[in-house]
Amino acid sequence: MNFRAISRPVASAFRHGGRVRGNALRHPPRRCVHTEAAGKSGRYIPLQLLVLGAMPLFAGYLIGRSSVDVPGQVKLSQVEFADKKHMLKAARDISEALGADAVSYDEDVIEAHGYSDWSTSNSSGRPVAVVYPRTTEDVSKIAKICNDHSVPIGKHLLQPAVDILELTRLVPYGAGSSVEGNFSSPYSGICIDFVHMDKIIAFHPDDLDVVVQPGVNWVTLNNTISKSGLFLPLDPSPTATIGGMVSTNCSGTNAFRYGTMKDYVVSLTVVLADGRVVRTRRRPRKSSAGYNLTSLFVGAEGTLGIVTEVTVKLAVLPKDTGVAVVSFPGGVGDAARAAAGIIREGVPVGALELMDEVQMQVVNRHGSESVRRTRWDESATLFLKFAGTTEGIKDDIARVRSIVQPHGLGNIFFARDKQEEADLWAARKEALWTMTSIKPESYALWSTDVAVPISRLAEIITKSKEDSGKLGLFASVIGHVGDGNFHQTVMYDPKNEGQRAAVAKCVHDMMGRAIEMDGTVSGEHAIGIGKKDCLVDELGTDTVEVMKTLKQAVDPKWIMNPGKVFDLPVGSKAVAAA
Repeated sequence: MNFRAISRPVASAFRHGGRVRGNALRHPPRRCVHTEAAGKSGRYIPLQLLVLGAMPLFAGYLIGRSSVDVPGQVKLSQVEFADKKHMLKAARDISEALGADAVSYDEDVIEAHGYSDWSTSNSSGRPVAVVYPRTTEDVSKIAKICNDHSVPIGKHLLQPAVDILELTRLVPYGAGSSVEGNFSSPYSGICIDFVHMDKIIAFHPDDLDVVVQPGVNWVTLNNTISKSGLFLPLDPSPTATIGGMVSTNCSGTNAFRYGTMKDYVVSLTVVLADGRVVRTRRRPRKSSAGYNLTSLFVGAEGTLGIVTEVTVKLAVLPKDTGVAVVSFPGGVGDAARAAAGIIREGVPVGALELMDEVQMQVVNRHGSESVRRTRWDESATLFLKFAGTTEGIKDDIARVRSIVQPHGLGNIFFARDKQEEADLWAARKEALWTMTSIKPESYALWSTDVAVPISRLAEIITKSKEDSGKLGLFASVIGHVGDGNFHQTVMYDPKNEGQRAAVAKCVHDMMGRAIEMDGTVSGEHAIGIGKKDCLVDELGTDTVEVMKTLKQAVDPKWIMNPGKVFDLPVGSKAVAAA
């Protein structure tokens, strides 16, 4: 790709944006339906007509009922969220219970807690207040107050009056670095910020675990315990907090070797919607006592309860590390196939990452000073991290060199010292930042991820790049190829309907293709608002109905981070803040 597209995105990068029909974004697919016919044409089939056709029958079914009762599906209570007046009343009650300094009505604070520059799934709603608890007991009081403000009311819905719950909803907020609208406020309400719940409660080095509050930053945690020879090996955004990492079941560059957040959560303390406090299990690594409630809350995005304490498993720091960079002039397909070869041969690399030629061009010109000390090949590149003993790393490097040789190898470079190691790996860690730095002020980035079986990774990356190229989009690919996960970041003008439609089509095609390959639409960002329309297509109706059953059981008023993972029950009424 000609790099002039980066410096002149309006003139060059989107020169084909107008080819996409303008109504593709106004009426995006409500689900990632990818039928055989759709697959041949590369288009998704909107379901609006089917839904509209079924509405009269469905409306008749709901007459006189206060719940949705569909054969074969869970019976869900309709809900109506409180208006702004009642939400503010709840905020005042919280202020009385926790103190005036625990509640903020500042407009800038509220905006920051309802909108994220990192997300393309922001809603128009904003919370009426942001509250700042310091303890689990504070969070319990907040939940009880919001639960108490559910007011049974009678309304005429063009039919006999039915009882509908009126309530205030809660949105937990960690560091605000999520990208799928996970903390946005589509129905207004109250946002809980854990900035004051950032304490390390107990450190048990002999047991290789630590108990923390949700506001603890993972980098700060590792720095604090570094002298113990232990660390939390996940490597997400440096701004991420433990609570947010639990909420989304995050991972990062080290996931190939060490796993994801679910593999490091021993136990949780959780506040339920009605204020009850539960501890999911005790500290032993091994327990078969009852249901595995810990796993239930990991990745639930705060929709089932509010995590207030986390017992985190730790790993032992490796004795030595190393970094290698391998370029592939033939493209991302060769790089992905080389990565698959490394995996099949069982080389225990610490991390296995991919950046395409576009991202390498951006790094060459807009990376930090330390990154630009290296002249990078502007071709698809694998970044490998090795961990273990010095002799073991030497053996692993030799094996990698032999494995990648038949896959169109360009250049291979191994860090000669720790400074060079840090500089090489920084190129990978700065990838999203460098894309952001070249973005014109009026432009936006749409960053999303999918994951597929390793054997299909080269195919889906290649096809996704072809799609973005045909649509005239400036896009880069970054991949956690060790576990079949990759991100595509697309730059576009949100005011240009043609470009917006092109991006929407590109992203939805990528998610549909991942599902066809028995993959997932979300490898590590969770569902949030941005991907909930794809959940049924990935998991099936019955599986999602089981999830809704669990939601209804622990949060019958649906006040916990509503509108995430799946929609409110049919017939519910939501009132956004004025």
